[in-house]
Amino acid sequence: MNKWIDKAIFYHIYPLGFCGAPFENDLNSEPFFRLLKIEKWITHLKQLNINALYLGPVFESSSHGYDTIDYFKIDRRLGTNESFKELVKLLHENGIKVIVDGVFNHVGRDFPSFKDVIQNKQQSQFCNWFSNLNFGGNTPYNDSFYYEPWNGHYNLVKLNTFNIDVKNYIFDVIKFWIEQFDIDGIRLDAADCIDINFLKELANLVRSINPEIFIFGEIIHGDYTRWANKEALDSVTNYECYKGLYSSHNEKNYFEIAYSLNRQFGNGGIYKGIPLYNFVDNHDVNRLASNLNNSKYLKLTYTILYTMPGIPSIYYGSEWGIEGIRTRESDLVLRPNLDLEEMNKNAPCKELPDFISKLGEIRLKSKALKKGIYKQLLVANKHFVFQRQFEDEIVIVALNLDDKDVEVDINVDFEGKKFTDNLSKDSELIIKNNKAHITIPAFDAKIYISSQSNNLLN
Repeated sequence: MNKWIDKAIFYHIYPLGFCGAPFENDLNSEPFFRLLKIEKWITHLKQLNINALYLGPVFESSSHGYDTIDYFKIDRRLGTNESFKELVKLLHENGIKVIVDGVFNHVGRDFPSFKDVIQNKQQSQFCNWFSNLNFGGNTPYNDSFYYEPWNGHYNLVKLNTFNIDVKNYIFDVIKFWIEQFDIDGIRLDAADCIDINFLKELANLVRSINPEIFIFGEIIHGDYTRWANKEALDSVTNYECYKGLYSSHNEKNYFEIAYSLNRQFGNGGIYKGIPLYNFVDNHDVNRLASNLNNSKYLKLTYTILYTMPGIPSIYYGSEWGIEGIRTRESDLVLRPNLDLEEMNKNAPCKELPDFISKLGEIRLKSKALKKGIYKQLLVANKHFVFQRQFEDEIVIVALNLDDKDVEVDINVDFEGKKFTDNLSKDSELIIKNNKAHITIPAFDAKIYISSQSNNLLN
């Protein structure tokens, strides 16, 4: 396992939307260096205490980025290989790791090997590159042959990762990315659709080149340990908690998220020791501000995100509380072109970035929040208290989603420690007779950290 991931706070950008690129790629056009826009956002990222940037698809594609044409070339709508290399270098100089999207489950119809199949049919040398190719069938494109699409989308052609030539091709791609761009990680798109043995081979290859590279997969359902283990990936997307993080607030039912956290990370938790990739929204799902039925829950939701076990991730723009609801036909509203100056002036929740920045500062200074054990202390419908602990440091997180103040008494198994609320600095917590009395204001949270410990560990 790499050494930097415990300290990571991610920022997720969908580049084609973020940069305002045309949806359709004119493959005859000259490169347009839109991705350099990120340079102007570096100060903002650092103010948020972001130290890892996950970029959605950046390689040449036909439209939305997941219909790859050329894995060896930066999409001309975003720039060139050289400009991307310089961007990664600049981000590294600013202490920000770079993770790219590995779209290896499928390719676009403009992928050269598939175009060869369209042209040459059974005589193509690439017939075995694609899953379930059948010249006795057909497709909505009237190809006079059938192939397996991803999730019913025939513009996305599933690769046959059992084919040795496909494997070697993808492995060459990964070697190229690491050597040319000095990336720090790969997010594997649709990892739950890819053969697990192929993923193990891929992970072993990456670790043989650089064991510090972080590999995580997009997993929607299932037992995460199938994909995240010593033989396969480092981590997967935590969709279970994604849902609970917003719906537990909407339903005024902290039992929902508490159940998931205890199941995953509590005593005997099934994912203890796995740094799951935690998020409250992304390029495929509604914005958090649209999912919550009360904007006063935003800070509470982000507080849990930053204090629960695993790796927190912010989707670009959501730090200002912007809204976005996907439709049956399109995800484009989730992937907007944002102007930094405009966001700072007119965002819906202009105070939210400072709050998220504070959460990041607290997390980076706390060894317990980065890698401590999780223990549930108290759960009720409208308030929730849990503990994180690593060595001599103890953190107590208390949340109240009610519209009035609440007082709670909790039993703890330590005595004599004093705690300071690191969010507001206006209260202390003293443990007497293994009990603590906490007052939590309406729609508010407390992050108490034991004052005897060293909170400056980076």
